[in-house]
Amino acid sequence: METLKFGYRFFRKSMPMAILAEIFSFLGIYAELLMPLLSGMLIDFVIQKGEVTEESGGMFHFLLSGRFGAVHSMQLFFTIAVVYVVMLFLRIVLIYVRDLMQEWVGLKLETELRYETYGKLMELDSETIAEHNSGELLQILNSDTIMFKELFAHRIPYLGDAIFMLVVTLLLISSINISFIIIPLILMPFLVITVLDFKKKARINFKEIREKSSAMNLTTQENIAAVRIVRSFTNEELEKEKFQSVNTSFLNTRMKQIWLSSGFDLTFNSIKQIAYISTIIIGAILVIQGHMTVGYILASSTYVMRIMNNITGINNHIFNMQQQTIAGLELKKFMESESKVPDNKEPNLHCDTPNIELKNVSVQIDGQQILNNINLSIPYGKKVGIVGETGSGKSILLKTLVRIRDITDGSITIDGHDIKDFSLENLRNMYSYVFQDVFLFSNTIASNIAYSKPDIDERMVTKAATHAQADKFIDALADRYKTIVGERGLGISGGQKQRVSIARAFHKNAPIFVLDDSTSALDVNTERTLLKNIRENFSEKTLIITAHRFSSVADCDEILYMQDGEIIERGTFEELMALRGSFAHVYRVQQEQQESTIDYDNLKKDGGENHG
Repeated sequence: METLKFGYRFFRKSMPMAILAEIFSFLGIYAELLMPLLSGMLIDFVIQKGEVTEESGGMFHFLLSGRFGAVHSMQLFFTIAVVYVVMLFLRIVLIYVRDLMQEWVGLKLETELRYETYGKLMELDSETIAEHNSGELLQILNSDTIMFKELFAHRIPYLGDAIFMLVVTLLLISSINISFIIIPLILMPFLVITVLDFKKKARINFKEIREKSSAMNLTTQENIAAVRIVRSFTNEELEKEKFQSVNTSFLNTRMKQIWLSSGFDLTFNSIKQIAYISTIIIGAILVIQGHMTVGYILASSTYVMRIMNNITGINNHIFNMQQQTIAGLELKKFMESESKVPDNKEPNLHCDTPNIELKNVSVQIDGQQILNNINLSIPYGKKVGIVGETGSGKSILLKTLVRIRDITDGSITIDGHDIKDFSLENLRNMYSYVFQDVFLFSNTIASNIAYSKPDIDERMVTKAATHAQADKFIDALADRYKTIVGERGLGISGGQKQRVSIARAFHKNAPIFVLDDSTSALDVNTERTLLKNIRENFSEKTLIITAHRFSSVADCDEILYMQDGEIIERGTFEELMALRGSFAHVYRVQQEQQESTIDYDNLKKDGGENHG
């Protein structure tokens, strides 16, 4: 019931159209159910010379008044045939209109569900999203929205149709002879028991199908993303085996569904045949005793089979509803997920020249201390470098500034306001953030650079690319800035991707630049020129940069050396070198390695020239 209430929030906008579609459906069904009466009349009063009584023909008794032709005449035959065709045409038109309206309602609901779930995905923080693997998210955003739409747009209306048809059929058959109702009543308990058992097993099986489908989506998505790694390790056969494993598991689960459905279909078909044979036997007895005509046997047997078919149809709808209900439960669970980084949504608080202050900032993740008692002042325009070993907390520290992850203790303020007082949009608009894991969209290089301002200004895009040292390699491409970057930037190298992402940050031109180890794939000279461009062209901006290469932060106003989530050394480059601590030691080691590499490269060059 909770799932239905959840779905109704989206469905209620289309309720008037859905109700109108159901009215058309009921009228079409009613027209269809009257047609067996006309078939019975043809047998009794056209083919045979049946005796006309007050009950003959039911609601079509007026056709036997003589005005439309005498009994056993061609005139009566044509009259009944015309009425039959009219009823058939009416049913076809009504059901056609019903189908169009239901499809419209369904597509509208599916579109809204997909939009809302995608919007929720955009609202949730990365930590909450990480609780779902990519296969599950694809399942929710695509398959579950379609499946849940089917519940409201088709399954519930069809269930309503089946119940309506069942009730009307029972009334029509009781008007012919009450004896025929005995058969469905006797068989009903067997059908109910079977349906309940079927429903329980189907729900369990559909949940398993969904899990297997999600696992298959995840395996496929991972292999698409990791195609180059698979190729480089020549592990195609291994990946095929992994996919075959999940594919076979999915197949086996679906086969269980087929066996389950087939078993119940066998049961229902057997009961239906028992009902049909019983109807013929009862009808034959009533005809022999003179209580019924042959035409009414035809109509009655048709109605009994309709009753059994509708009970079977109700079962099938209930069966499919289990799968759709599970999809709805997953959608509901996802839509009701609470972000671990709640948005204050205060639109009026913003700052053009932010001064950042961190006081006793600590972060715990799953009971592990990641940051511990961080104190840092970053007035607007200051250049701060952060270095340290892998896992020292550098990236987490940067993510707390833009609330990708919230702190667990202490405070972070901008111009005296806690960052939680800002809306996430206003807070993040203060930052041009370049992440460690570079991501490019499957679009042109120009559109990737202009991502923050989709109306592409070619002059500004070119300017940003020049500052990021990306202009030369872009100009060397056949389509230059109109070059389509492959999915996740697979069409260009790691260093080129980093430069495009840095150009994207420059184009945004926010007050604070954050470079999270985003120059690691650049050679020393390119990196040096890029950092020089930042100092010269964005001198007034705040710069926060993390790096594994310590020379990257040498010109910063303040350098922090982090270890195990704490700042153990801080100061200018000169002060840290004079301190002769961890920073100075690592810096000297890196410089020696760099000089050795340069000497080795020169040696190879000289050797090559001498050899030539």
